[in-house]
Amino acid sequence: MKITSRPESLKTEKPAEREHFTGRTALRGLMEAAQPGSIFAAVVRFEPGARNNWHSHPGGQLLHVIEGEGWVQVRGQKPQRIELHDTVAADPGEEHWHGAGSQKPMSHLAVAAGETRWLEESPPPPD
Repeated sequence: MKITSRPESLKTEKPAEREHFTGRTALRGLMEAAQPGSIFAAVVRFEPGARNNWHSHPGGQLLHVIEGEGWVQVRGQKPQRIELHDTVAADPGEEHWHGAGSQKPMSHLAVAAGETRWLEESPPPPD
């Protein structure tokens, strides 16, 4: 086991990249990927209606909701509501999106392995 203090660059919240997100979204990095293919972790806060583009992770992704409620969707399936304390696991390579509902913000812990493969804009949340 290795315990590492976060570098200064990860100690502040910063806006998410606009080319990969719709609406106001902020990231607080917890762990940078040490090398290509390794694990990264962040707390992501989505303001109402904000979401990320369709994307996938070669090593999969784990989300754990720590505030509010929102939506996730796997390509080809219906959107599913997620709420406080829900945990979501995306399989390796599975195309999906996640974000807040239209009325309330949502924050989740996101842990993923490998470089994110970003795709086109996702649909608005169904609520």
